[in-house]
Amino acid sequence: MNGSIVVLLTLTTLQVTLGGVIHETRAGPNIITRSQWGARSSKGTIKNLQVDPPPYVIIHHSASDSCTTRANCQAKVQSFQNYHMDDKGWLDIGYQFVVGGDGNVYEGRGWGKHGAHSPLYNSNSIGICLIGNFVGQQPSAAAIDATKKLIAYGVSIGKIKTNYTLLGHRQTASTTCPGDKLYGLIQTWPNWSATA
Repeated sequence: MNGSIVVLLTLTTLQVTLGGVIHETRAGPNIITRSQWGARSSKGTIKNLQVDPPPYVIIHHSASDSCTTRANCQAKVQSFQNYHMDDKGWLDIGYQFVVGGDGNVYEGRGWGKHGAHSPLYNSNSIGICLIGNFVGQQPSAAAIDATKKLIAYGVSIGKIKTNYTLLGHRQTASTTCPGDKLYGLIQTWPNWSATA
C-alpha cells in the first residue's frame, strides 16, 4: 500500500478528534427528514432551545393506532402535524422527533429547536413521541431500538447533554402519557429519573 491512504470506517462508531478530545459518534437510526415525509412549512420561526444541548429527554406516545410501514407512519406524522397546527394553533408539530413502529425516526422540529410537547420543559428538552397507544402494550422492538439509537446518537453529536435526564411525559404534566407499558419500560433505560 505504498503511497496509499487507508481509511477504516466502522458503521457503528466513528471517533473524531477535536482540540485533543476524542468524541465518539454513534451511528444513528434511520431519520426520515421533513421533506421526505411531506411536512408542511412551519407557520412561523421556531425558536432555538434556551439550553442547548438540552439536559432532558421527554418520552411521549401518540395515544393513537400504531403503524408498521413507512407509508402508514408518514401519514400518522402528517396527521399529528395537522392537528398541532390546525387544531391547537401551534407553529408546527410539537415534538422534535416521532418514532414509528416501522423502526424509522421522523424529524419533527429537529435538533436544537424549542418544542411544544411539555410546557415546563419545551425550552430545555428533546421531545420524542412513539406512535401508538402504550397503555396496555409495549412499542415494537424496532421502535424501541430506534428510540434508544436516537438518544445515543444525539448525545454523541452534542445535541443532547451527556448526563441528560430521561423522563416520561406524565412526570412533567398531568397526563397518563406515555402509557403504563411504555412508562414502565423507560424506567429500565439509562438516565431515567424518578424525579423531574
